[in-house]
Amino acid sequence: MNQTEWMNDPLVAGIDKTKLQFLQMLVFEGQNLTKEQMLPFLMSVAQKGKKQNISFDNNEIDAIVTALQKYSTPEEINKINKLMALKKKR
Repeated sequence: MNQTEWMNDPLVAGIDKTKLQFLQMLVFEGQNLTKEQMLPFLMSVAQKGKKQNISFDNNEIDAIVTALQKYSTPEEINKINKLMALKKKR
């Protein structure tokens, strides 16, 4: 996946660029982490998001996921789907 291509997709045009940049950091810094490294990384990202007052509503999440999937490899799509399945279990 091109690191910024998805951020220019019309699906995410209405989402604040600060939020998209925050997500880019999450997606691309976390993509090569092991399962053991992922939880501490996600906790750190969540803390940064709270400090920066960044949150996403369900419509934004759906648009972002759809845009990311358009520019992702099958392996990346699988990872995205797994993350979304975890989110739905909560």
